[in-house]
Amino acid sequence: MIHWITKHLSNYNLLHDVIECLIAALEAKDIYTSGHSNRVADMSYDICRSLGLSASDTDRIHIAAHLHDIGKIGIQDQVLNKKGKLLPHEWSQIERHPEIGYTILFKSKKLTNIAYIVLSHHERWDGKGYPRGLKGDSIPLGARIIAISDSIDAMTSQRPYRKAFTWDECQAEIVVNKGAQFDPVIVDAISQSLWTKWQKAYSEPAEKNIS
Repeated sequence: MIHWITKHLSNYNLLHDVIECLIAALEAKDIYTSGHSNRVADMSYDICRSLGLSASDTDRIHIAAHLHDIGKIGIQDQVLNKKGKLLPHEWSQIERHPEIGYTILFKSKKLTNIAYIVLSHHERWDGKGYPRGLKGDSIPLGARIIAISDSIDAMTSQRPYRKAFTWDECQAEIVVNKGAQFDPVIVDAISQSLWTKWQKAYSEPAEKNIS
């Protein structure tokens, strides 16, 4: 029994180290990703808790949230770090990052489920997302959770080409898109106390701006 526990912990620690390396590699390429991935992961964790998910499901989704943008490693620097609005052909490059991330993560059998979540985090509840146009419950639950967290952080972050949404504006936008872009059950699971918690934690301008 002791041998099994030791082996299990050793495998977990190795997996954790691999994930940390992947995150570090992406952060070296895209400075903004560090804070963004952490915030998305933290919000996704809170939503999982609000939905009453199991510890194992919560851990898996939390890890996937940290890695959701890992595919941006494969995007050209001049596109990824462009200061202004992206042109259509540049958006096409950005939209490849879920598939690139999936390809990277799927190479590990231990990360297969996480790979599918990463692949699907830009799908929409109404089927108008990418890359596969999945709809409703066919989208992995973890991806539906990350999609909302990702959108919240994107909206409340300052961009070179637009001002950040206020938190009230962001909340209204999420509610307006309930049942269209976002899973309505997940939207309803985000209590006002969570909105207040996130606003308090993530409203520091220095952390949310992109230089």
